[in-house]
Amino acid sequence: MYRIAVVGTGYVGLVSGTCLSDFGLSVTCVDNDIEKVNKLKEGIMPIYEPGLDEIVKRNQYYQRLKFTTDIQTAVEKNNVIFIAVGTPPAEDGSADLQHVEAVARDIGKYMNDYKIIVNKSTVPIGTGKMVKRIIKEELEKRNLQLEFDVVSNPEFLREGTAVYDFTHPDRVVIGSESDKAKEIMKGVYRVLYLNETPFIETNIETAEMIKYASNAFLAMKITFINEVANLCEKVGANVQDVARAMGKDGRISPKFLHAGPGYGGSCFPKDTKALAEIGKKYGAAITLIEQTVQANEKQKRLMAEKIEEGLGGLKGKELAILGLAFKPKTDDMREAPSLTIIDELAQKGARFKVYDPIAMDEAKWRLDYIKDKIIFCHDEYEAIEDADAVVIITEWHQFRNLDLNKVKESLKEPYFFDLRNIYRRHLLEEQGFYYYGVGQ
Repeated sequence: MYRIAVVGTGYVGLVSGTCLSDFGLSVTCVDNDIEKVNKLKEGIMPIYEPGLDEIVKRNQYYQRLKFTTDIQTAVEKNNVIFIAVGTPPAEDGSADLQHVEAVARDIGKYMNDYKIIVNKSTVPIGTGKMVKRIIKEELEKRNLQLEFDVVSNPEFLREGTAVYDFTHPDRVVIGSESDKAKEIMKGVYRVLYLNETPFIETNIETAEMIKYASNAFLAMKITFINEVANLCEKVGANVQDVARAMGKDGRISPKFLHAGPGYGGSCFPKDTKALAEIGKKYGAAITLIEQTVQANEKQKRLMAEKIEEGLGGLKGKELAILGLAFKPKTDDMREAPSLTIIDELAQKGARFKVYDPIAMDEAKWRLDYIKDKIIFCHDEYEAIEDADAVVIITEWHQFRNLDLNKVKESLKEPYFFDLRNIYRRHLLEEQGFYYYGVGQ
């Protein structure tokens, strides 16, 4: 029987460990944050992810899932150990591996028989070898020679649909030099294997590259359609029609062809920067990705410029900001376009009334530096009341069906900045709004 330990209860670790326990496996999730572990034992989630809390409670009830700060016991009693700790960007954009290194050292200190160590965190190419070297060093200090294997098993979870993505993946990537480890990993993912999920078996370095290449390509696709949108505005074309026609081409597909204020979140910004740094390190610059990183930051600033130009200046203007999280169905504001846009607008004299269905607590500390310029509202209509313009930054479903008559009556002037293109220009203009989309 496979006994699983997952070190790290962040987004990846908590979702992965919980879903594996729902597959019927015994899973121990480890974290050094005592407060977080105690809350998880009580069923209190540290992140917002639809459906996750119910699965945690169910598997705790059936004693398949437990939480602890005791990494020694977790390493000793489990035979498949997932490393799912954070790999935040360092100052130069490369991935900071200090947490991965620390866990590898703990595994080497406490392992007592054959283990499979699985890198689930997004890590640079070569991390698998580094983890293997660190564990060997720790074993040598103990005068032990124990067999173990290292596996790269990257995650492809989208915030807001992470549970579904884990249980219905497009593919499972297993990178290892060991046939034994590959077979055991197939056993861990037996539920998916029986459901005929494609399994891709590679060496460790290839698996590590697959994760970065996948995220970088999607980020590049978003940036491409954003730059096309900017050109569409100049020449009188409609980017939504352009994207719809492009997406009908099977070689392109319609996914990630939605013009907007730029990508954000915990993955795309971090992974594109890290891949660009890896390219520089090995003398194989990935210039498309370097340009993608620059263009994405520029796109966020262009949104602020669009609002400033539309209003003819921002000094003394109060803006209703709808949506603060980087995407719907999450409270995550890491690298969110809203942060850059609000900062740019604030520097030019704007004030704000803001609302997000989930991310308000996160927003309050991230935007504390401009607290004298911002009012946090209870709903979208309170934010709109007496504002000079409404600005939609995150496309939450409830923003797709606003009472437009009420919105128009509530605004000082009917300026409507739709940075996600969730409304039709002609419909808004027919109702008397000054409408600004992206690429229209």
